[in-house]
Amino acid sequence: MYDHHRLGRELELFGTDPLIGAGLPYWLPDGAVVRHVLEEYVRDVERRAGYQHVYSPVLGKRELYEVSGHWSHYSEDMFPPMDLGGEQVVLRPSLCPHHALIYRSRAHSYRELPLRMAELGGMYRSELSGVLGGLTRVRAIQLNDAHVFCAPEQVGEEARAALGLIDRAYRALGIRPARYRLSLPGPGGKYVADPDMWRRAAAVLREVLDDSGVDYEAAEGEAAFYGPKIDVQVADGAGREATLSTVQVDFHQPERFDLRYVGPDGARKRPVMIHRSVIGSVERAVAHLLEVHGGAFPAWIAPTQLVVLPVSEAELPQADALRRRAVDQGLRARVAGPEEGTLGARVRAARLVPYQAVLGPKEAADDRVALRLRDGRRLDALPATEVLARVGALVRAHRLDLWDADERG
Repeated sequence: MYDHHRLGRELELFGTDPLIGAGLPYWLPDGAVVRHVLEEYVRDVERRAGYQHVYSPVLGKRELYEVSGHWSHYSEDMFPPMDLGGEQVVLRPSLCPHHALIYRSRAHSYRELPLRMAELGGMYRSELSGVLGGLTRVRAIQLNDAHVFCAPEQVGEEARAALGLIDRAYRALGIRPARYRLSLPGPGGKYVADPDMWRRAAAVLREVLDDSGVDYEAAEGEAAFYGPKIDVQVADGAGREATLSTVQVDFHQPERFDLRYVGPDGARKRPVMIHRSVIGSVERAVAHLLEVHGGAFPAWIAPTQLVVLPVSEAELPQADALRRRAVDQGLRARVAGPEEGTLGARVRAARLVPYQAVLGPKEAADDRVALRLRDGRRLDALPATEVLARVGALVRAHRLDLWDADERG
């Protein structure tokens, strides 16, 4: 069982400082690489799926959250308002009110729907100090969020497509769901009081889950205040579950913000809002990846993808040239020279790097590489150009395997 707190420190990915505050981790260079790679991956996946990306501010007037319903149903999880020029502003606890206003900023036709709007944006939640821990429970969150504005008859298809994006991302990340949960309202006043709305939204999500063929469990008391949701649960080595990805159906906020589109008959109609997160928060995603892979990230995510190991100082010029060629081809590479220890010590120190390129006198003279794979395989010396091309292709394809099946060696 891996502990992401310990690994994060040992691998120098992230840290905390009491002067910054509890639940507010900072990212070190290698951790920032992992974060950037995940963000770039999910943006590309979303772009290919027809999403348009936006940016919105992390602050909003208190009135915004009164309109959305967050203030009356969720204020205990929000930071206190700040007085600013005679107005009260709040660090946002979610991105959906901002996206609703972006949608409302101009008129829309049914021909534009579904309109898919995505953002990797910051949000803030006033978590109690007792529940904070590592990257899994933090106060400053970078969320892979999106909102699909669609006609009622498009909801099922869009929710199914969102589940498909989640499945694709999990396969690329090398993680698997512990279970799917249909999160429904429970007793108490934290939910919007509209029984018909809840029935309609829950029926759509049940149909989506049934059509997707996945096993799921219904859980009362786990819904968002404005609607039910599909939660994709993951588990750590100790069996503790957390929600990583979600698909939510929301009839409430389109009504609160009076969102409209013009239908084929010329009448103004109300869209439905689907909230959707493929990898959830970047913080929780990195924590789970650490606990699943033990720091041995898939090659496309690894902070260093290729380490070049010259046997002696005589091969240093060729090693640096190989590193530059790798970097020019988009790989993250570095040289670990003899000043870092014996070859055996350097191999052990780079045990989490997917690819180790050993350069002895013969390899340096012939522009070849003796490649070691992280899984222990050693390949016969190959032309450096071939090694870089094959590694680059595997990385760009987000493959989990380290070498093609037709490997030589």
